Amino acid sequence: MVEFISELEKFEKSLKIKYSTLNNFKFSSGKVLNNLSIEYLTIGNKITNDKNEIINAVIYFHGLGENCQSIKYIHEIIGENKVLDTNKYFIIAITTLGSPNSSCPSNSGLGKNFPEYNTVDMVNFQKEFLKSEFNIKHVKGLIGNSMGGSEALQWGVLYPYYMDFIISLVSSYKISGNNYILFRLINQIVENDYLYNDGDYKEPLKSVGIANELFYPFGFSTEYYRHSDIDTINKELDSLKDNFDGYDANDIILRNCSVYNYNIENELDKIVAKTLIVAINQDQLFPPVLDAIPMSKMIKNSKLILYDSIFGHLGVNEIIKIKKELEAFLSEF
Repeated sequence: MVEFISELEKFEKSLKIKYSTLNNFKFSSGKVLNNLSIEYLTIGNKITNDKNEIINAVIYFHGLGENCQSIKYIHEIIGENKVLDTNKYFIIAITTLGSPNSSCPSNSGLGKNFPEYNTVDMVNFQKEFLKSEFNIKHVKGLIGNSMGGSEALQWGVLYPYYMDFIISLVSSYKISGNNYILFRLINQIVENDYLYNDGDYKEPLKSVGIANELFYPFGFSTEYYRHSDIDTINKELDSLKDNFDGYDANDIILRNCSVYNYNIENELDKIVAKTLIVAINQDQLFPPVLDAIPMSKMIKNSKLILYDSIFGHLGVNEIIKIKKELEAFLSEF
């Protein structure tokens, strides 16, 4: 019997994870670390100019708690003759600072002594990596999902002429309200685990998996939960807990703290790259009326696309729904 392999499975199997080292990196706090690890992958055809500089790079930034392989969520628009045509674009997906298996508390050996970092540090970490590994000084575009969308926007604020375009998927210009509450509650649950010991724990904490279940009620749409039976909900809750089980507590704590103060509302006018803001009407984490719509009015030269998905915030895996709109936007580049 021939085994059926889905397009997603084929895509996942094609991904080749790579690792690099950044000789040193200075955090915005002033602290410096040497030999930072970086996890990444590349897809597509590299095009260079007469100076041997890559001129068609598109950088992908993943969401919270994920890594570079999360590019699989948009696999339907990646490939030969697809929206992100691999003949035209050289796509680089980077596991960001603080996320395993890039440099973070758990793999640095520093544990709770790993320097505090923020979105600016994430951006500079990626920028220095792109220069040291690929000698890239300018990219065709940036695409970020959720937390990654925040990074892409932060890039646009810090380095306005570094990219030609930005695509922000289900993201925002600041962390506030429910999102801030979620991060704070998760940290409180973990820090109050009697085994946490102020970050000097000796074994993985079960509280990490339990705490991250708090994300579950907000990941999908309210309609999704309403029409899901209790067995399905229990299985998905357990799956989420299991996915985070074994995650390092200090990684989680610092990761959440890194976005506490993310707020570039008063700096959005610095973005000059053409920006596409993509939002999902049923997104509970970043409702368009509170995030995408006002953001589109604050970023000059921006375009807003809204679509429906019962999967809510996680509906990025249905991005093929806006294939024509994406093609129209990218046709300029």
